[in-house]
Amino acid sequence: MVVRSEIVHCYEELASSVSLMLELARDKDWGRLPELEARCSAIVDRLKVIEPIGTLEAVEVERVLYLLDRIRAEQTEVSELIKPQLDELISRMGYLSQQKNLGRAYGLTH
Repeated sequence: MVVRSEIVHCYEELASSVSLMLELARDKDWGRLPELEARCSAIVDRLKVIEPIGTLEAVEVERVLYLLDRIRAEQTEVSELIKPQLDELISRMGYLSQQKNLGRAYGLTH
């Protein structure tokens, strides 16, 4: 049987991970984001297993709802900070691909 607090604990861990992702994104420290994203994914997978068989008391439901609001807000900000970086990366990849294709077309090597 699932201990009720495990569900709340998972949401607290998820909120903590998203907060750290936000801090790293604000600092433009992109290197640790994939590791944290994997951690968040693992926590969500665990929640999918334990939530259907667990029940929460009213105070725990309040805590989870608060954490969900925080997670959503911080995840939105992370996404807004990451999007320009992804757009730039896609642009650079397109440029490199174009250069490679031009090199092939004209027999040039890089």
